[in-house]
Amino acid sequence: MMENVVVVVEDEPLPEDLLSTGLRPDETLFGLYHGVPLTERSTQYGMALPDRVVIYRWPICESCTGEAEIVREVRRTVVHEVAHHFGIDDERLAALGWD
Repeated sequence: MMENVVVVVEDEPLPEDLLSTGLRPDETLFGLYHGVPLTERSTQYGMALPDRVVIYRWPICESCTGEAEIVREVRRTVVHEVAHHFGIDDERLAALGWD
């Protein structure tokens, strides 16, 4: 179960969002998880603002050729970012077929 997590849609990432992921300004970012993964929280964790899963509308729309492809990409991106909330890294996601 996810608690204290907000899922939002924004038009596009800010330059600092790209930098925080190691992407260049000309690279594409579909989504981003902001927060502390459950696997990294201590017993002292609490009274925190909600974690955020951000989905970026324009990069997805510009990269897809139609509605069905957009739906698949949004689903894949949401799963990817929510997985980070649960402490699943990119390597494990790829092993599970979500790369």
